[in-house]
Amino acid sequence: MRAARFHEYGGAESLVIEQAPDPHPGFGEIRVRVAAAGVNPIDWKLRAGALHQLIPLELPAVPGRDAAGVVDEIGDGVQGVGIGDRVFGLGGVTGATAELVILSAWAHAPDTWSDEQAAGAGLASVTAMGGLNALGSLTGRTLLVEGAAGGVGSAAVEIAVAHGATVIGTAGEHNREFLTSLGAVPTTYGPGLAQRLSALAPHGVDIALDTAASGSLDDLVAITGDPTRVATVADHAGGQRLGTHVVNAENDSTLLAAAAELGRQGRYTPRIEQAYPLERIADAHAHAERGRTRGKIVIRV
Repeated sequence: MRAARFHEYGGAESLVIEQAPDPHPGFGEIRVRVAAAGVNPIDWKLRAGALHQLIPLELPAVPGRDAAGVVDEIGDGVQGVGIGDRVFGLGGVTGATAELVILSAWAHAPDTWSDEQAAGAGLASVTAMGGLNALGSLTGRTLLVEGAAGGVGSAAVEIAVAHGATVIGTAGEHNREFLTSLGAVPTTYGPGLAQRLSALAPHGVDIALDTAASGSLDDLVAITGDPTRVATVADHAGGQRLGTHVVNAENDSTLLAAAAELGRQGRYTPRIEQAYPLERIADAHAHAERGRTRGKIVIRV
C-alpha cells in the first residue's frame, strides 16, 4: 500500500510517500480502504518526537489516528459491519494516513457527511463527547467552551447545543461568525473573560470545557466556582493540579455511533478547514502545527 511515513523524528519535511506493508485486522478489528484521514495535534507531536518518552514508536511510522473509508477486511469477533460498508473511526496512535488502516473503534458514516467530514469526526467527536459527558447533564445549562473554533471545540459546541445546552464559545475575533454558525454565543479568549461573560451570561456559567490548553484553567474554575464543573481534554497537568475532570480520548464505538446519529439528524456536521492530497501531507502537518485552525485539517487518500 502507499502510505505517508517518517523514518526518524523531525519536522514535517521528514514525511515521505512510499510503499509500506499491508496491515491485517486482528480480533475485534476491521481494515478500511481509506478515503480520507484526519490530522490531529498528536500526529505532529509524535512525528516531531515531542512524545517519544511517553509513547515510543517503532520507526518508520505512519502518522494518523482516525480515518474514513470502506471496509475491505474483517477480523474475528466482529459483528454489525460488512465488507463494503462506509465507516469512520479510530485505530492506534499511528497508521491512518495510508491506503489501508486498521480500526478498533468505528461507526457507520452518515450519508450526510462527505468522506472528508467523516474523517474529521473520529478523534474530535470522541474527545468532545468524553469531555462533555464528564460534566453531566447538559440540558438547560450554560456551557463555556474554551477554544471553540478548533476541531474538538467546534464538535463540542454542536454536540452540546444538540443536547440542550446554551453554549458560549471562546476564539479569536476573526472566528466570531464561525462560532455563531455552530450555535454558540461568541466571545474572545484571554484577559477580561470573566467580565465579558458577566454580560453574556448574567445568571452565570454552569460548566466549562477546555479544549485549548491556553493556560485558562484557573480562570475557568473561578468562573464556574468549582473544579468539578470544569473538564479539560488538553491541559492534563493543570487539570490534575486543580482537581478538574481530565479526559483522554478513547477508542469508543458507542461515542462514535452517537456522533454519527447526530450527523444523520443534521445536528452535528464536522467542520473542515482544508483538505490536502496525500502527496502534500507535509503541508498539512505544517498547517496543523501553526495552530489557529477553524475545524479540522484532513488528508485525501
